[in-house]
Amino acid sequence: MTLRDKVLDFSKEQYGTEPEYLWARYPDYAVLRHAENRKWYGIVMNVPKKSLGLRGDGTADVLNVKLADPFLADVLVAKPGYFRGYHIRRGNWVSVLLDGTVPFEEICGWLNESYVTTAPRAKKQKLRPPKEWLVPANPKYYDVEAAFAGSDEINWKQGAGIRKGDTVYLYVASPVSAILYRCDVTETDIPYRYDDGKVRMKALMKIRLTKRYPPDAFPFALLGKEYGIFAVRGPRGVPHSLSEALKA
Repeated sequence: MTLRDKVLDFSKEQYGTEPEYLWARYPDYAVLRHAENRKWYGIVMNVPKKSLGLRGDGTADVLNVKLADPFLADVLVAKPGYFRGYHIRRGNWVSVLLDGTVPFEEICGWLNESYVTTAPRAKKQKLRPPKEWLVPANPKYYDVEAAFAGSDEINWKQGAGIRKGDTVYLYVASPVSAILYRCDVTETDIPYRYDDGKVRMKALMKIRLTKRYPPDAFPFALLGKEYGIFAVRGPRGVPHSLSEALKA
């Protein structure tokens, strides 16, 4: 079985996708797309080797995938077996050579990346891997220390994009000004309406305490100096370096 065949089998087993052959002129071009929005997440093609800058005559099989990160696309095309998207150079498309230069497991990883990148918004949210968030807690409005003293699982204002399975690090504002808690998000989209002019909430999530940090472990000054975090005004992603330190 060729790598081309293995890629098409993988897309059928993993995503339920049947390849579409859209062009009489290019009978071997197989398009892979989402059923919901009809967007392509992959296309398998046999293209002239010379068009890819490869030696020899004849053609080579490639898989076009779309990446979310343009920097990642730039990094990949500098590696053997990767090229700027053949015929689709816009939108971070990359062509992956299907001749064994790139391992099959790696190819499947990029196909999955492309599948998530091109998915409809609701589907993309479900497909994305668990994410880590830094979330502010203002002791002027809510005594989170007292809440966790009473229970390891509490309700919290749900931030946009946070979903079940994510990790939340609570940064407690002045006078503490430090990350104090790591929590797992166990439930989201709990209906709730609150607005006192200062705090507005449309939905709650449940978070379960999994770790406490002493106030001097990750203070505000350290967050700025070591991790480039100079403000925590709303939910934000956690830099990789800080994530590693928080897990140590």
